[in-house]
Amino acid sequence: MMFKTLRRMGALAAATILCTTPAAAQVEPFDEYLATVAQHARAEGVSQATIDAVFTGLVPNDRVIALDNQNVSSGGNVNPATGFAWMSSYLRRHNTASRIRGGVRKLAEVRPIAAEVEREYGVPAEIIVAIWGHETAYGAVMGSFDLPRSLATLAWEGRRRELFESELIDVLKMVDQGVPQSQLVGSWAGAFGNGQFLPSVYLRLAVDGDGDGDRDIWNSDVDTMHSIANYFRDAGWRPGEPWAVRAYVPNSADRTGIENRVDSPVCPRVHERHSRWMTVREWRERGVEPRAPIGDDVMASLFEPDGPAEPGYLLTQNYRVILEYNCSNYYAMSVGLLADEISR
Repeated sequence: MMFKTLRRMGALAAATILCTTPAAAQVEPFDEYLATVAQHARAEGVSQATIDAVFTGLVPNDRVIALDNQNVSSGGNVNPATGFAWMSSYLRRHNTASRIRGGVRKLAEVRPIAAEVEREYGVPAEIIVAIWGHETAYGAVMGSFDLPRSLATLAWEGRRRELFESELIDVLKMVDQGVPQSQLVGSWAGAFGNGQFLPSVYLRLAVDGDGDGDRDIWNSDVDTMHSIANYFRDAGWRPGEPWAVRAYVPNSADRTGIENRVDSPVCPRVHERHSRWMTVREWRERGVEPRAPIGDDVMASLFEPDGPAEPGYLLTQNYRVILEYNCSNYYAMSVGLLADEISR
């Protein structure tokens, strides 16, 4: 889902339910809160007919509240060298032979439109298909939660009201624009379609790739491909650069001063695991050798997810674009490596 850490509050999470009672419910009845949202929606141009159609009969979803209040644990599978769960273990569970075969089949299915999409957006088709595979198993698992109900519940609960109320109003805008209410099903956290877009992302970046007047990211392969590619282009994908390359990092490599000293304002725990950025030429001079073609002037960051004795990678700006989709090193690495397997 396109929600960074809000959907996957830890890539290897084992959840424990802590609380199912929303704080907001103690001070504000659900119906009264919906009336406030309706007022805000009207101020943003949403029609009263849509508000009535979507909000009538709406009640909170206790299952959504439980999922939103789950506690995350690494499950004890932690690499003592890094303090993080083993990347290799995560990859074995997520980049399975079945998922790779499914990606190869899907890439073959969309091959007739892949060249057009790559030409227009500069994003490789295998990257788009890998996102598709990770998000919904190539469209097989898109979620069955009622989106307005889920978003209304999350907003009313109050822990992240600003985010979810905005997404709820955007769902209303989607209905105003002609998206059938019956189509509005997805994850418990409000993402939907083949690429698991949030409503705000759908309104801003979904594309009618086949020109039929409908941005159908639920059923249309063409619209799905164009929409995910448009998201990546908007996030800053650099055509012609790999997302990363495998790197040989011998014991003799010069690691002097390669620590990342920049505090990222977003997902700092993700970015603090990457080295400072240098050109590939500078990495070569330090003894780090790329194992795949990459330009000497490309800026790259060294990432050794399972420690110095394990496989290392030189990450590019395009890796950061994958992180825009979901701010997790586990997710971004698995997407990139799945794309590599699909394209072989």
